[in-house]
Amino acid sequence: MVNTNVVRDASIWAVIVTFHPDERTHRLIEVLTRQVQKCIVVDNGSTERELAALVKATDSCEAKLCALGSNMGIAYAQNVGIEIALEANATHVLLSDQDSLPPQDMVSALLEAMEETGAEAVGPFIRDNNGGDDELVYISRTWGPRRASTNELRQHYVNPAFLLASGCLISSDCLREVGLMNDDYFIDHVDLEWCLRVRAHGKKIVVTTDTVLDHSLGDQTERIPFRAQPVHVHAPIRNYYLTRNTILLCKSGLLTRRWIVGYLVWLAKYVGFNILLAPQRFQRASYIGRAIIDGITGKTGKYSIRR
Repeated sequence: MVNTNVVRDASIWAVIVTFHPDERTHRLIEVLTRQVQKCIVVDNGSTERELAALVKATDSCEAKLCALGSNMGIAYAQNVGIEIALEANATHVLLSDQDSLPPQDMVSALLEAMEETGAEAVGPFIRDNNGGDDELVYISRTWGPRRASTNELRQHYVNPAFLLASGCLISSDCLREVGLMNDDYFIDHVDLEWCLRVRAHGKKIVVTTDTVLDHSLGDQTERIPFRAQPVHVHAPIRNYYLTRNTILLCKSGLLTRRWIVGYLVWLAKYVGFNILLAPQRFQRASYIGRAIIDGITGKTGKYSIRR
């Protein structure tokens, strides 16, 4: 079921993480299985009905399904799939969220970009199709990652601050040397933290702007005064993970001092928006307060209710 455009002797395995998938996810599995040697679907605790539909979708495409039974987090699920691929001697691993739908030639284009640039990880030009029209390519600036400018996005290849996980093609050698995803983070900043480790190892990451991937962040977007880009309004529980993991990132040793300052300023604005302007403000404030404590004390993993 391998697309003839997949180049030479590469053995590329795709890892798709699902959580309450729908028909769009089934289409994603179908599209990716045509472009890679094997597709692994790792489900993070969907319902029995959703799993039954997922079994049909994976069986029809000869994909492998790993049902975790409960939500173990995006990083843990990615690692399950990555480890299966590495044990099968895959030369490359492609990561995908369930909310993306790649073009028919995406994988071969990413592999070509990897070979031309010498990068160890390559991602597409991701656009948010959930109403915000965000262009999700981030460049290293003095105070941290910032969105790429229009001129920068005119270049064929862009050296980003980090890659979003969905649509990211990674060499197996890089995964073995740098390590897998940090499942202590559970969700949010997982791809950022991994890419910072990649760069700390002196390895190159690239975005190929000619390959566009439509992706849905799954969040409501809002426009606020004096800001050109839309603001993503996450579910209240995501306020916990984003706040806690930002603090953990600042303590990780992977950021420069100026980036730490930049992230703390961003966090202050993020907290202020969610407590003062977003819906469900009191619930958000509770999650954020807990996140600040857990981030400072170093508590990681899945959020749990304290009694």
